[in-house]
Amino acid sequence: MTTPAERCSRLIAEAFAAYNGEFRAITRRAPLRFETLDWKGAQRDAVERIELYDRAVDRTVAELRVQLGDVALDRGLWREVRARFAAQIDGVPDAEFTKTFFSSISRRLFGTVGVAPEIEFVATELDPLANVRTQVVTSTYVNRGSLALLVEDLLGDLRFRAPWRHFEKTVQYVVSEIGAHLLGTGERRSVQQVEVIRPVFYQVSRAYVVGRITGRDFARPLVLALKNTDQGLYVDAVMLSEDDVSIVFGFTRSYFHVDLERVGEAVVFLRQLVPRKPVSELFTVLGRAKQGKTERYREIMRHLARSQDQFVHAAGERGLVMVCFTLPSLDVVFKLIRDRFPPPKTVLRQDVLDKYKFVFRHDRAGRLVDAQEFKRIRLPRARFAPELVEELFAETAATVHEDGDDLVFDHMYIERRMVPLNLYLREASPGAAARAVLDYGQAIRDLAYTNIFAGDLLLKNFGVTRHGRVIFYDYDELCQVTDCRFRDVPQASNDEDDWRGEAWFYVAENDVFPETFINFLAFSDEQRELFVRVHGDILTSDFWRGIQEKVAAGELMEVLPYHPHRIRVASST
Repeated sequence: MTTPAERCSRLIAEAFAAYNGEFRAITRRAPLRFETLDWKGAQRDAVERIELYDRAVDRTVAELRVQLGDVALDRGLWREVRARFAAQIDGVPDAEFTKTFFSSISRRLFGTVGVAPEIEFVATELDPLANVRTQVVTSTYVNRGSLALLVEDLLGDLRFRAPWRHFEKTVQYVVSEIGAHLLGTGERRSVQQVEVIRPVFYQVSRAYVVGRITGRDFARPLVLALKNTDQGLYVDAVMLSEDDVSIVFGFTRSYFHVDLERVGEAVVFLRQLVPRKPVSELFTVLGRAKQGKTERYREIMRHLARSQDQFVHAAGERGLVMVCFTLPSLDVVFKLIRDRFPPPKTVLRQDVLDKYKFVFRHDRAGRLVDAQEFKRIRLPRARFAPELVEELFAETAATVHEDGDDLVFDHMYIERRMVPLNLYLREASPGAAARAVLDYGQAIRDLAYTNIFAGDLLLKNFGVTRHGRVIFYDYDELCQVTDCRFRDVPQASNDEDDWRGEAWFYVAENDVFPETFINFLAFSDEQRELFVRVHGDILTSDFWRGIQEKVAAGELMEVLPYHPHRIRVASST
């Protein structure tokens, strides 16, 4: 007869196996979505897969409460369950995923504050790469005297039901891009081989072949973006630099759908392509968001142990909705919702929570930061600057409290730190500032194409990444374009109306007047002229109403993680 601990352990292991099986089943739909141009189906799959984890945890916790009854919170029992579970999963692929799932259940059941090592697997001890002893399955193509034949073999091995559109021209395009890049970087040596991860990576409307290209004394990432159309397949872009590949695997993109037997193996391979990208972000962008959160927590705790600087207010203007702080030596920012929002803010705390939840499930289009939600985090009070502690107790007392030598945060968001756009424009060179102004306009466009209106377009609500990309990170007034009514400012009937400090005409809650946007943007005269010249249509109601019409018609407006100038083969084939 099995003991309660054995039944508990088996139930959790089986629950994870069921979750993981469903995760992979959804992931395996991606090739068919791509081949049949079913982009709406791909978007539904993305949301369904994101929601799987919490549903699986909730279902398992509920079942455990029923089975265990009065002893559901018996810590002695759970110590035994933990020990049996650790033995049970020894040697399974990506065992840390399973341990993270166990800890999610334990923490939710007990409402754990900080960590409880006797009844959970402590995140700081879960290195998801420590036990990776094997390599991800790859295909290798050797240059036997002709790069064109190598590329032809590589593309020919891709098994799609859709036909190629001008296969020979596509091969020529890839060869020319590789040649141009190697010459441009001074690498005149010949390519010896190309190695690619065997499963194809899918993200919304694109498929990606991910690998590396090597020669005698060099190695470069190689990512091929594939587009499918009614006329067939072609390679949309060839990426061979770390920066370009890093953007594709960035923290502002939707998660990839790629069916991997062992995710850790793929992360080890990807780290060789983008060594500066945190492991936590690689797990997250591969769709393992919970493991990404666990790894981010581990990264933060490890950094705290080997650093001495204090948490301080994040750079930039203080927000009315969030208290934001950072550790100067760490490239993340911590965000807490204030207890009260002063005028003119009218949103409620639940509204803010709902906005962040919406963004988590939405296509971030490379323009929305992936904010990870954490609960009941414990951090040492001594590491906080006194003025920050004062504000936390004054403004977030419902969320933050003391416990011994620590501060306990009941709820927070953690996201990658960026330079606020308003500060960036003050300090950047004229050329870099001009590029940021243009990318700010493009960010507004990209968000609109995915049915997102930022709401508050002030420069302080946008940040600039190390790649110079402008990203939106203040979500409290974010909404969907289709929920807004975009209007032209009515013509004044007399001079007195023009001089009024407030609108002399009726303005509904969802009314938006695009021509007034420019009045709130702290650009220099040169920057303002540049923005209006290139992005002036954003300041018209016609632009936004046109977006609404396209969304209503179900039109897919693509926002790609690579630069438009790379898209050449589309017009030549």
